Amino acid sequence: MLRPSTFASFTFCALLHGDFVNLALARTTIGTMITPSPTTSIDPVLARGTLLEIVPESGQRPAHLTFAVPNTSYQIALLPIGAMPTPDRIGKRLIGTIRAKARRIDVVDTGGRYLEPVYGRPRRIQGTIIKTVGDALVIDAGVPIHCTPTDPRQSASQFQPGQLVSFDALDGATFEPSAQSSHSLR
Repeated sequence: MLRPSTFASFTFCALLHGDFVNLALARTTIGTMITPSPTTSIDPVLARGTLLEIVPESGQRPAHLTFAVPNTSYQIALLPIGAMPTPDRIGKRLIGTIRAKARRIDVVDTGGRYLEPVYGRPRRIQGTIIKTVGDALVIDAGVPIHCTPTDPRQSASQFQPGQLVSFDALDGATFEPSAQSSHSLR
């Protein structure tokens, strides 16, 4: 079996010619690969990713960090809770809690786990409920996100683990490093 992470190219091409199969060689280069998934186990309610960049405060947005989720194209803009990581930590692993506030949470029957948009602050989130932690639902949307309902008619206790839910996220999603990775911010 070819393993794309270890082979830069492979050779194969079959051409039909009458009743015979003639093999011809063709070289195809495999494009850029997604970062491999981590193999060590962590608490399923913690998010694991890489610090891509630190964005300073501007006139329109507060300072934030860009969190890359392994094995995806997601680059999530999050407000840090506590100290902002130092620039020498760019490209290093982060483990912690991502929190978002939901406008209204709806149980849905179809679809998958996703964040929208792929780049930037999360605006639309859909995923499976992992568990309830306090007044928040932990949603697996490709990365665990602790979602707090803001609709006064809803509470986390109304939902069950395993349900597929979808919601619009309010501006201001945050990242708080866990004790496991607090060393990675300094």
